[in-house]
Amino acid sequence: MRKSTSRPVARAALAVGAVAVAGLAFAPGAAAVTPTTATATYDCGTWGGGGATLTATQSGTAATITLTSAVTTPVAVGANQISATLTLAKDGGGTRVFSGKANPALPAGSSVKIGPLNGTVAAGDSLNSYFAGTALKMVIFGITVNCDATTSQSPGPFVF
Repeated sequence: MRKSTSRPVARAALAVGAVAVAGLAFAPGAAAVTPTTATATYDCGTWGGGGATLTATQSGTAATITLTSAVTTPVAVGANQISATLTLAKDGGGTRVFSGKANPALPAGSSVKIGPLNGTVAAGDSLNSYFAGTALKMVIFGITVNCDATTSQSPGPFVF
């Protein structure tokens, strides 16, 4: 009689599978920012001001923020022509900076949309654009536009 080797192999495969499932059960969850969308009001001096919507995403320590503002562009701006730096105050002190040169083509008179702007975050970072200083700096055709946040983000800061 021939001894079957399939049973020990099957048992080993089941044991490996069980260990893998157990490992997944205890694996850390994917990082997620909350809230994913916030609003704030910005004052950009002679360029205007008003409400803006900020949308955040996170993948590990990498994060992005896209900003759509009430500030309008007086002239058409081609895609990826706005260099932007968004500085967010970190709860407990310090700042995190998000930057990039990413915007869709903007017809004259349209709301400025910037992003995604890239930055690095740490677990537990609580970030808000409302602080003493320039929160948003845009350079368009060599002209610098500085915007100060005049309200705190609503419904609250981004927590990574």
